[in-house]
Amino acid sequence: MKADIHPSYGAIKATCSCGNVIETQSTLGKDILIDVCSQCHPFYTGKQKILDSGGRVDRFKKRFGNRRV
Repeated sequence: MKADIHPSYGAIKATCSCGNVIETQSTLGKDILIDVCSQCHPFYTGKQKILDSGGRVDRFKKRFGNRRV
């Protein structure tokens, strides 16, 4: 790699809207605000709602039933 062309890589703090603070490293150079993190995201907390809207086969069977030809 060429010397003196890459941005400096330093420690920053990512603050979530829930109040959780994550310390990481970035070339951004300033602290950032994030909307969700692993402490408040529904997938990680287990509070995820699973919407089972049915597949295409189920919709077909509901619409046409079990017709015999």
